[in-house]
Amino acid sequence: MSRFNKHFKMECNDVIAYVKEKLTIFKQDAILEAEEIGDGNINYVFRVWDRKTKQSIVIKQADKLLRSSLRPLDVDRNRIEAEVLMLEGKLAPRLVPCIYKYDSVMCIVVMEDISDHSNLRKVLLERKIFPKFADDITTFLVNTLLPTTDIVMDSSEKKDNVKKYINKELCKITEDLVFTEPYIDYKGRNIILEDSIDFVRKELYEDKDLILEVGKLKNNFMNNAQALLHGDLHSGSIFVREDSTKVIDPEFAFYGPMGYDLGNVIGNLFIAWANAVVTNKIQDEFTNWIAKTIEDIITLFTHKFIKHYKEIVTDVMAKEEYYMNWYLNTILSDTAGIAGCEIIRRVVGDTKVIDVTSIKDIDKRVKAERMLILTGKSFIMNRDKIVLGKQFTEIFKMNL
Repeated sequence: MSRFNKHFKMECNDVIAYVKEKLTIFKQDAILEAEEIGDGNINYVFRVWDRKTKQSIVIKQADKLLRSSLRPLDVDRNRIEAEVLMLEGKLAPRLVPCIYKYDSVMCIVVMEDISDHSNLRKVLLERKIFPKFADDITTFLVNTLLPTTDIVMDSSEKKDNVKKYINKELCKITEDLVFTEPYIDYKGRNIILEDSIDFVRKELYEDKDLILEVGKLKNNFMNNAQALLHGDLHSGSIFVREDSTKVIDPEFAFYGPMGYDLGNVIGNLFIAWANAVVTNKIQDEFTNWIAKTIEDIITLFTHKFIKHYKEIVTDVMAKEEYYMNWYLNTILSDTAGIAGCEIIRRVVGDTKVIDVTSIKDIDKRVKAERMLILTGKSFIMNRDKIVLGKQFTEIFKMNL
C-alpha cells in the first residue's frame, strides 16, 4: 500500500519517493535530487531534478498547519491554487507555469520549474529593468479577470464559481492585514520604527476620514464578487526574464473586485521606487523606467480592457458604451485605493517586504516609509479622481 494515500508533510526524501511512485515525468533511470526552495509563510516548495539530464519540476505542498505559526489552515487552498493556475493557463497562455498534476490527498501541485526566471521583488532591488513587463502583466490581468465576470459568463455558472472559490480563511488574513490592522492595531501586531510612531499615530490611527475610506474598500473587497482574482499579486508572486513573465501562487484566489489585483501590482512597484529614491543619490535609468512602467500599466490595462470588453461581453446592458466606461472607472478607482492600502500595510504591518526592511540607514528608511504612507493615503482618499498612470506617479513625486 502506498504511503502517499494519506496526507503528511513531506521532506526532500519523501518528495523524491513521491515523484518516482506517482509521476512519469522523469525517465526510469533518472537520478533524482530535491531541495526545499520555499521562503513563504504558508506552504512548502520543492525543486526536483535529474542529475544526469538537468530536467526539473517544482512541487508545492500545502500542510494542515501554517508554515510560519503552525496554526491550522484549510488545505483546500491548494485545490483553489491548482484550479486557478490551470484556468489562468488557458486564459493567459505562457504567463503562468504549466501544471502537470494536482494531488488532492497529499495536497500537492506539480508544476513547471521556472528557475530560469527571477523573482521580481528581488531583481527590482538589483535595479534591473524589464521592458516587456508592463505589456505582459496587463495581458495577464485583462485576460484572466474579465472573462470570469458575469457580464461575460452565464450568470448561473458564475454564481457556482463564486461558491466554488470561497476562500474564507485566506480572505480573513487579507481583511486583517491589508484593511484593518494598519489603521486599527487591534491585535497588536504592527511593527513600527520608534522614530515613526508619532507620525503613524497622526497619519493613520487618528485619521478618522482615512479609516472610513479604508472601511469602504474593505466592504467592497468582502462583498463585490466581480471576478476571479489572483488575490495576492505582489511582486514576490511574479517571476521575470527580459523576454518573459510568469505569475505564481494564486492560493488567495477568490471572487472579488478586479482592482484588487491591479492595485497590488501598482502598489508594490511604488515600494520598489521608494527604495531606489532613498538609496540612490540621483534619479537614474531605473527610477525613470519604473515610473514609466507604472504609467504604462494603467494605460495598457485601460486600452486592452476596452478592446477585450467589446469582443467578449455578453450581457446586453453591459454592451452599452456608457456602461463600459462606468464599469472601467470603478475598477480604476478600486485600483488606486488598493494600491494605497497595499503600500501602507507593507510599511506598518507585520508582513513587511525586503524593499523596506533592507534599508539599513534609519533616517533613509524613515524617509521612505513616510513618503510611502503619504502616497498611500493620497491614493485612498483621491481614488475616484485617479484614472491615468501619470496621476499615480505625480502623487508619488509630490511626496518625495
